[in-house]
Order: sequence, then structure tokens, then C-alpha cells
Amino acid sequence: MHHGIDLGDGTVAHYLEGEQILRSSLDDFTSGESPRVIDHAEADPTGLTLRRAMSRIGEQRYNLLFNNCEHFAVWCKTGQHRSGQVERALGSGAIGALALGQMLPAALLAGVRMLLQKGINIEQGASVARRALSELSSLRQQLQKRLEKELRQMEQWWQGGEQQQPNLRLEAQNLADQLAAIDELESQLQKLLKQSTESE
Repeated sequence: MHHGIDLGDGTVAHYLEGEQILRSSLDDFTSGESPRVIDHAEADPTGLTLRRAMSRIGEQRYNLLFNNCEHFAVWCKTGQHRSGQVERALGSGAIGALALGQMLPAALLAGVRMLLQKGINIEQGASVARRALSELSSLRQQLQKRLEKELRQMEQWWQGGEQQQPNLRLEAQNLADQLAAIDELESQLQKLLKQSTESE
């Protein structure tokens, strides 16, 4: 599904894939399809949703995995930068996120995917899991350094009395999403290793 925010005046704010956040007429947005309203249990007030949407019009930072149309719409409504479509489509969200983000070697990710589907029952499988955990630890350190840099820049903007740049906030959220994907995958691999050790 293509997600957007109804601005209440016949227009919709939405992230056009591979391009930018646009303000389009409802007819252009729906392309002849019947729109469906998605309810959010913890939606923020309408005014805040509209301000968030308008603040990012023109942004050109589309990323299928970490900054797509659903990420944008859910963030506008709830303040949470998430995409249920991505999480469902990838099944094991962390593996797909790190694979599509080209953050880990493809061969290693293929091995990890197989482990998570079939479990570890041989020493070679445990070896793949340990190597993946080592790679994830290194990747975590890199992402944390980048996130700390973004947060420092955001703090400097606030201390300077200027409004926080939306791009800085978005980049920080993207990095936090990637770190969450690492947490998820590490947890799954550690659980498998523990099960493998207990069964020996």
C-alpha cells in the first residue's frame, strides 16, 4: 500500500518512491483506487500530525527500508518511525533490513537466514552464528558513532536557539532503526547458540 497523510483540504502529503515528499491532490494520490483510512491506537493530535507532515514537504531522502512512505505517514501520526509493511514482508525483519541495507556480506546473511529457519544442529552452523555476532558488534559500533554525531549536531542546533533541522532528526531515527535491527538479529542468534549448547 502507498501511505500518505490527508491534509484536510483535498490534498495528501506522501513520499513518492525514489523521489520526494509531495503534496498532491487526493485524486492524484489514489490514482483511481478507493483510499482506506488507517487507525492508529496511539495517534497524536491532528494539529501535530499536520505540522509534522508539512515540515517535511520537499524532502528527498527516500529509502525503501528505513525511510519509505509508511515510515513517513506513521511518524506523522504517532512520532514513531516504523513500517509494518517492511517488517511483515521481510519476515525476519532484522535480516532483511541488514541485507537490503547492504550492511553485512550477502554470503554471511544467507547463512544466518538458513540458521534462523532451520536452527543450529552442527558446529559449522554455530561458527556462522558466532561470525555474524562478531560482524554485528563491529557494525553496531560504527552506527553508534554516527548516531552520537547526529545527536551532538541536534544538541548544537537547540543550544543555538535555532529550530532543529528535520533532516538531522530523520537521520538519527534511521540510525536508531538500524541499531534496533541489529539488536533483533543478535538476540535471535544468541538464542540459537544457547539452544545449540544446551542440546549438546
